[in-house]
Amino acid sequence: SAIVGALVALSIVALVLSLVRVEDVTLPPTVKFGMVFDAGSSHTSLFVYEWDSDKENDTGVVSQTLSCDVQGQGISSYASNPREAGDSLRECLEKALQAVPAEKQRDAPAYLGATAGMRLLREQNSSAAEQVLAEVAKTMQEYPVAFKGARILTGEEEGAYGWITINYLLDSFTKYSPKAHAWLRPEAANIFGALDLGGASTQISFMPEGSATSQKEASEFTLYGYSYSIYTHSYLCYGQNEVLQRLAKELIVESFPSTRVHHPCYPKGYSESVPLSSLRASPCTDGSDPRLPLGDSSVTLEGRGSASGCRAALRKLFNFSACGQSQDCTFDGVYQPPLRGQFIAFSAFYYNLKFLNLTEGQSLAVVRAAIEGLCARSWEDLSSSYPKENPKWLPKYCANANYILTLLLDAYKFNETSWNNIFFQMKAGSADVGWTLGYMLNLTNMVPAEAPARVKGHRPSLWAAAVTFIILTLALGLAALLL
Repeated sequence: SAIVGALVALSIVALVLSLVRVEDVTLPPTVKFGMVFDAGSSHTSLFVYEWDSDKENDTGVVSQTLSCDVQGQGISSYASNPREAGDSLRECLEKALQAVPAEKQRDAPAYLGATAGMRLLREQNSSAAEQVLAEVAKTMQEYPVAFKGARILTGEEEGAYGWITINYLLDSFTKYSPKAHAWLRPEAANIFGALDLGGASTQISFMPEGSATSQKEASEFTLYGYSYSIYTHSYLCYGQNEVLQRLAKELIVESFPSTRVHHPCYPKGYSESVPLSSLRASPCTDGSDPRLPLGDSSVTLEGRGSASGCRAALRKLFNFSACGQSQDCTFDGVYQPPLRGQFIAFSAFYYNLKFLNLTEGQSLAVVRAAIEGLCARSWEDLSSSYPKENPKWLPKYCANANYILTLLLDAYKFNETSWNNIFFQMKAGSADVGWTLGYMLNLTNMVPAEAPARVKGHRPSLWAAAVTFIILTLALGLAALLL
């Protein structure tokens, strides 16, 4: 009788459940991954990002999972041996695969974006640039990822994506509200500007008052359901490495025919031999300039350690007269609306001032004094005080710091007051500041949001009632059998 009773009970429950309307049950969103190579002029880095498949107003809420620095120089340095450019990426690709679950790898979009170093190589030798890109693409296609392409970014793209990264990391676009259990747009969003200084180019990006009147320097974005119009401009050949090459060329030309040239930015006691052929290697130094001495001889640069002389020499690299009396102009005749808001200065801006041990928020007067003190130190003093510092960069910090002052104050038109609106940093939260995160954020707008996974099921309360009914039936049947 107990067995018969249990069977009857199960039959009743099955009949009831079959007659009751089933409901959609939404499963938690899946996690997606993506990776971006930042192929800069002096080095390459790989960043791995992840985000939930259900996006917030069509934009993924992205976080950084991994960063990996590729050994060696930038991919543009492999122009004579493109295959090595692809091979240089393998170590970081292996690390990326360890960070992405195996079942997610083939769906993870992978991109490589090359910046100013490759822009210069394309100007100089377009076929070599194409071969380098082909080799890095070939290497990435060997790995189980969704390779989406390797291409050279425009300077304006680089600047705009850096601007997106900064404002995303600083919660300018959206911020999670624990109270509302949702991502909300801040009521009074503080939109930051971006200042990026690389080896071959520099970028400035910000939201001007009104709109950028020059369409050439305007970029439009829609992020988290809101539209943004920003001013962005990139200056090729104004990155710190190319500026030092251009400065060396001008000093050599001015001192010709002497082969011993005084360099105001290098420390006293330091000398460096510069082959004239190296000045013909980059479009930035204009190897066809008739003022350049002929032949493949070398010239010796001898440091003089003069901060004021260094700034005076650097100013000559800018064409300030091209702007005339225009207030909406920086240099070389380039339009720029008036500066607005606070700025984050990253990449070489950050690393050079970090060397000076300047804390955040130091006044311009303190920064100037620190640079004056640095330039006054002899090479013997510097090399003994910083034995672990790369000897390639140590003698150049005086030049780089003075260049940063010249670029920010004379070119971009910051002043004693607005200097306090610049914050030098390389990280925000747990993510690196740069263009790659902004690139991935913008690309997630193009990746269709994954529809929340749904399964058919009954309400939990109904299942609980059915299970309770079965247990009681079995208990009563056993009791009747024992009695």
